[in-house]
Amino acid sequence: MAAGEIDRTFSLLFEPGQVIEVRAITEEGMASGYFDDPEALAKAVAPLDAAGTAGIYVTLNEVNPALLSRRANRIKMRLSKKDATTADADIIHRRWFPIDIDPARPSGVSSTDEEHQAALVRAAEIAAYLGRERGWPDPVMADSGNGAHLLYRIDLPNDEESRDLVKRCLEVLDTMFSNSAVTVDTANFNAARIWKMYGTVSRKGDHTEDRPYRKSLVLSDADQVDVVEKESLRQLAEALPRAPPETKGYKNILDLREWLIQHGLGIAHEKPYQGGTLYILDECPFSGAHRDGAFAIQFPSGAIYAGCHHASCGGGEQRWKELRERFEPQKEKSRRPPARPPSGSRTGASPPINLGELPGREEALTVLHHGNPKQSMLRTFALDHEGDEVVAECMIMSLASRSVLNTNGLHVSVTGESGKGKSHTFATMLRQVPERLRLEGAMSNKALFYLEDLQPGSVIVLDDRALSEDMAEILKGVTTSFRKPFIYRTVSKDRRPQFCTIPERCIWWVAKVEGAGDDQVFNRMLTCWIDDTEEQDARVLARILVRDQALPVCIDEDRPETQVCRAMWEIIGQQRFHVVIPFSARIRFQAAANRRNPEMLLDLIKSNTVLRFMQREQQRAGSVVCLTATLEDFQEATRLYGLLNGTAGGQETKLTKREADLLAVIQHHQWPEFTVPMLQKASGLTSGNIHKCIHGHVTHGKVYSGLLEKCPAISYCDRTVVTDDEACGVSMRRRTNAYTFDREIFASWCAGGAVWLDNDGDDTSKTSKNPDDFHRDASNVEVFGNDLNGPDSQNNPINNNNCLCTHDHFNKSPETQQPKEGGACASTCDCDPGIIEVLSPDPNNSPSIKENVPESGPFPLQQNASTPEIPGSVAKSSGLRPKINARDYKPLDIPEKTPCYVCGGTWSQYVEKLTDERRGREDKTARRICKTCYQGAKKRAQQHATILPGTFDVTRMERLKATVGRCTVCELDKAAYIDRGTDTKLCEYCYQRAVQAQGHGEVSG
Repeated sequence: MAAGEIDRTFSLLFEPGQVIEVRAITEEGMASGYFDDPEALAKAVAPLDAAGTAGIYVTLNEVNPALLSRRANRIKMRLSKKDATTADADIIHRRWFPIDIDPARPSGVSSTDEEHQAALVRAAEIAAYLGRERGWPDPVMADSGNGAHLLYRIDLPNDEESRDLVKRCLEVLDTMFSNSAVTVDTANFNAARIWKMYGTVSRKGDHTEDRPYRKSLVLSDADQVDVVEKESLRQLAEALPRAPPETKGYKNILDLREWLIQHGLGIAHEKPYQGGTLYILDECPFSGAHRDGAFAIQFPSGAIYAGCHHASCGGGEQRWKELRERFEPQKEKSRRPPARPPSGSRTGASPPINLGELPGREEALTVLHHGNPKQSMLRTFALDHEGDEVVAECMIMSLASRSVLNTNGLHVSVTGESGKGKSHTFATMLRQVPERLRLEGAMSNKALFYLEDLQPGSVIVLDDRALSEDMAEILKGVTTSFRKPFIYRTVSKDRRPQFCTIPERCIWWVAKVEGAGDDQVFNRMLTCWIDDTEEQDARVLARILVRDQALPVCIDEDRPETQVCRAMWEIIGQQRFHVVIPFSARIRFQAAANRRNPEMLLDLIKSNTVLRFMQREQQRAGSVVCLTATLEDFQEATRLYGLLNGTAGGQETKLTKREADLLAVIQHHQWPEFTVPMLQKASGLTSGNIHKCIHGHVTHGKVYSGLLEKCPAISYCDRTVVTDDEACGVSMRRRTNAYTFDREIFASWCAGGAVWLDNDGDDTSKTSKNPDDFHRDASNVEVFGNDLNGPDSQNNPINNNNCLCTHDHFNKSPETQQPKEGGACASTCDCDPGIIEVLSPDPNNSPSIKENVPESGPFPLQQNASTPEIPGSVAKSSGLRPKINARDYKPLDIPEKTPCYVCGGTWSQYVEKLTDERRGREDKTARRICKTCYQGAKKRAQQHATILPGTFDVTRMERLKATVGRCTVCELDKAAYIDRGTDTKLCEYCYQRAVQAQGHGEVSG
């Protein structure tokens, strides 16, 4: 045993000068000694750690210092009956809460590698549960040699109350996590319990190939461990219910085991519990966000308790009634009073559904745990609709807002010319929404109040429908009363009072050529524009022509990608979170006159946070589950908010697409004065449409305001114009409107959508009014968690500031906001295919916010203890980051807690192959990189992969139903399409590029 290991173990587990007992089990008997000197302890223990010694142990808790005199800094090799060891009464204070996870195996033998690994995995699950679900600090995680250890720092007296508390906590963990493979030892509650001396070898039985001896190791790298509060221990001890008192006359006792089997609820295993039986369920029936954690108990009295340990799923609260109602709806309905409650009276999360057999559930959980849910939904949207990514993203944010507790909801208003794709955009995105939550088609003003099946969280679509005055009032009411049902008071036909409700958390999507028609309604929504440019028309036409000459992919059912998105919304819809924005006081707005817009930006941040709730740390405040927003969420929200105030919407100006286009024409021509005929020639619009845009109009009793009311830069005068016809000698007088346009006022008025973070949150007087500061500050925040796979990734100003290479993507949307200044190599690129080179942002310009980015890997396992630090990692010490080639890396079987070679992140998911470059290096250690850096390099490689026209015919491509290898073009992703004539295989990404490139006859790449 090395001196360094004993020093680290001593400093981690004990206070300086603390007296501890060392005890060893040898062939000759029990050896023991007391030490307060680490050096003396190391010298005494080293000879013991040899053949003939089964194990070496130490006392964890504080020993009475007087016991040092028994065997002061020495070990007596063979104790007699008179030689005392440490008893419970000799402990003066409890310092550690010990959890021993031991694999099930015959006694007296070491564990196999599989048994050993199972214990380490279960320890990681316990640590994750206590950390994420209960807010406990990180423990000391260790490998005991045969199993796993978790040590939590506590501060308790050595009394009966503390003993019972520790014992109850161990029993709860044993009930929750022990199974046929591993068990949590419940005997470690006594204060004088001895514990493995880390760094020594565990020897049980004989050393064999399948059951070897192993050295015990500390796996965690923390130098200091925070204390678990007593209240946290008490909450864990009360996580499982106690047996209720027996009720006299209890009849008709339900057999819980038979009931679970009858209703298809799988039982993973069962065990005795307080005289009754506890059943651990295969899958959680309350939520699709996780599989484990669900349990059901039947006590000796017949009483039943069911729940789930996850904080987002009730945190162990009684949910048996809810579970029974779900599987016995008719029986429960017969017990209810005959009077029907008003529609929408249900509160809380969306109605529970059985998510066990939901199509696409496994893939959805994978994306929610490890991927980018928003980008996955946008990619699915792009499979059936060309362009309009900003509109789709607004709808995704709107859907996510339903799961935010502290929000007024996000509703979407889309404007654009008729026939430009508004209805198709809505229909495409609605396919991702569960069918029970869709409400589309025509309806009367009061129909919403009488729909019995309208559920909380429904999507209400108004597609090119004129909003009557009553409907506008309803819409204003329900958007204001988003978090609770909207109550409508009326009278029945016999003039008796009647109360009707619209359920809470319903979101509205409105599409109109002229906007919502009511300025107050328009003001409550995300206002985005459909893309009606000529370039978009050409792309849509090309897609239609290609689509109709190929066989359909899915006829009678939705795409698998759509089913995955639908499953994600089902899982997210079962959650409710309070989202905390720790940097909200530092957010600055250039214009805050409209008080709803800042709230909408905050709601965009919260929606981005909720979409990644499985990748974020969860905390509890009473019964409320809380998430903390990160800078990545702020970046995503401000990017979309900037687009809605720029090229893709009129969030601040409240302009429709037609009005914005007309203003662009006026600004471009720089007329000192202009008239309607001049605008006709320049814009191609009719005189009537131009007059409506400028002056507003009244249609079906609805008043639509125009540019004269919205834009302060436009004014006009009514004048009389005299024209003389010299040929006929006739003089004519006519009245006309002459308009003027003030460019300075317009520049000030339209630049009010800038948002940025103030570096000095305490000094609001230094707030900048320059919109350029927004682009500079907001884009320089150091965020390494962004997924580079997305429709807007190449056009995102954040990504352009971080990457030296900024090639345009083939399906770039014209709505995507571009920064004013070009990238570092906007016109040419000398980067090698598949190589990414990233510059670290200037720390002097970065806001001093520490982003809370959750680690993407599991708790460190045994492999991490022996994995060396990557010597070539320069990400944290150098501004210039190293280049990587995506083809040189492969996935790790188990993620490692090793610094990423590129960005220096904590976790690595990919390892370098044995390439020629690696063979030629002096240090041949395989480099590790994180998932984000690998995805960035892979994306770059796919964009540079050359697709030559004529090498295959994209119209002959057919979707693969089995894995046949990698893409022929990029050689990175698995093949999704194949041209059997040329045996050319394409991944999803290269297929989309090929469709676009072949439509234009271009060389792509």
